Amino acid sequence: TTGQKLMKYHHIGIAVFSIEETAWFYIMQGYSKSETVYDPIQNVNICFLSSRNGDSSEQPKIELIEPVDKQSPVHKILQKNGVSPYHICYEVKDISDTTAELKKQKFIPLSKPIEAVAMNNKKVCFLFNKNIGLIELVENENIRF
Repeated sequence: TTGQKLMKYHHIGIAVFSIEETAWFYIMQGYSKSETVYDPIQNVNICFLSSRNGDSSEQPKIELIEPVDKQSPVHKILQKNGVSPYHICYEVKDISDTTAELKKQKFIPLSKPIEAVAMNNKKVCFLFNKNIGLIELVENENIRF
């Protein structure tokens, strides 16, 4: 590794059967819930939960992902594991450069970068490493490390 930081934490993704039946718990813990949006590419409904006071070091940002039907990739995760965290998302300056660097570290890209509705149409992609698990990258050219 170069020692240069490539990524910045963004959120934990949690597969849920129902956003509404899960979100209440986080709201009780001091989170604010975003509007729920439909992502037609992933075939899921998504919302974000953020700390009410804006302090992400106190309460990390969370994404709740609800399958729309059995064709949704999250449906299989729920059938296997139930409601569970299944990915960590990181912001990166350049998704192509970071993916190339991670491939050298034995990460396998599971998709090409695509625009994500829930991320204001920024590019995202998922990668897997058997010792790390599933991660999501979201491109943000304005990120500061």
